[in-house]
Amino acid sequence: MPDPTLEAEQAHLARARTELTRMRERTLSLRVQGGDPVSSQYLAATLWRRAASLVDDPTSTLFFGRIDVAAAGGDERWYVGRRHVADEDGDPVVIDWRAEVSRAFYRASRATPLGVRLRRRFGIDHGQVTAYEDEHLSDPDEGEQRSRILAGEIERPRVGPMRDIVATIQPEQDEIVRVDIGTTVCVQGAPGTGKTAVGLHRAAWLLYAHRERLARSGVLVVGPNRAFLEHVGAVLPALGEIDVGHARIEDLTAAVVVRAVDEPALGVLKGDPRLAQVVHRAVWSHVSDPTEALVAPNGSRRWRVPAHEVHDIVAELRGRGVRYHAARAMLSQRLAHAVLLQMEAAGDCPDDRVQDAVARSRPVRAYADTLWPALDPAKVVLRLWS
Repeated sequence: MPDPTLEAEQAHLARARTELTRMRERTLSLRVQGGDPVSSQYLAATLWRRAASLVDDPTSTLFFGRIDVAAAGGDERWYVGRRHVADEDGDPVVIDWRAEVSRAFYRASRATPLGVRLRRRFGIDHGQVTAYEDEHLSDPDEGEQRSRILAGEIERPRVGPMRDIVATIQPEQDEIVRVDIGTTVCVQGAPGTGKTAVGLHRAAWLLYAHRERLARSGVLVVGPNRAFLEHVGAVLPALGEIDVGHARIEDLTAAVVVRAVDEPALGVLKGDPRLAQVVHRAVWSHVSDPTEALVAPNGSRRWRVPAHEVHDIVAELRGRGVRYHAARAMLSQRLAHAVLLQMEAAGDCPDDRVQDAVARSRPVRAYADTLWPALDPAKVVLRLWS
């Protein structure tokens, strides 16, 4: 007997595919009109990448889940999928799994429903919706139960190229995927626990959340060998991300001339995490304590900042926790500010332009360079090894 609910979901999938095709055709129909040849080429490449990201894969479905979220005017229904699909009016037909509203699909639970009244998972076979399974997170009478669809997807045999795991991301994995861009993430685990998949999905999330920034710097997936890169190479394109580089470690070091090879014991020592502290101390050891006052001429007068005041300035900069060269760049301005305070105490009325001029003056720059010299990272490490 036909299931009206299943038929409605199948109809929504058909609508989503139609809208995705329309989005791609509209992109391909756009004419490139740049102000110059370079701009035209850039716009053409941008449109090509956009069209490539909108190609429909008939072997996979455009969405794998749905959440009904309680709202003031009634439930809001969101279909969660691998990419964003909108209708002609711009209203979402499918929302990207990386969108903020999709977070609730992965994180909601009976203890913390996050406003989700219903979570629906879909069974997929060859790109078609064949089953569905509901969790009524706001219903206290419905007990906790294991999702058969989720379990079946997770336990599906791993054959062929790596596939995406967007339909089965667990709450703890979602936390790793969505960590702030400023955080370095190291995922550890036994073979087959999804380390690489989580890392690739984090790359996809970063490209979604920080697209403009990463469009300038780029994203590179580094693997141990070509076979590995071929194995994982289909994951990001399946998620609509095609502007990602892939390289072996050897590719990154191909231009480096190897003049010697370390003994195994020395190689282990250089790879020891504790060596980072040794390098850190070696870098900061170049900052010296002032033994003489700063004398800064300005006009017909000479201003003197005592060594003990300079000592306090240096100590404060070192204690701020910023990088060596970033703190060094602040030193001249801090010294100039100390001179500015003396000018004000003497009855002068200097402004920021005077402070900038003092900071750029040769005596102040030379004094700052003596206390806090510029460093070449490679030379610092070379001296350390020597």
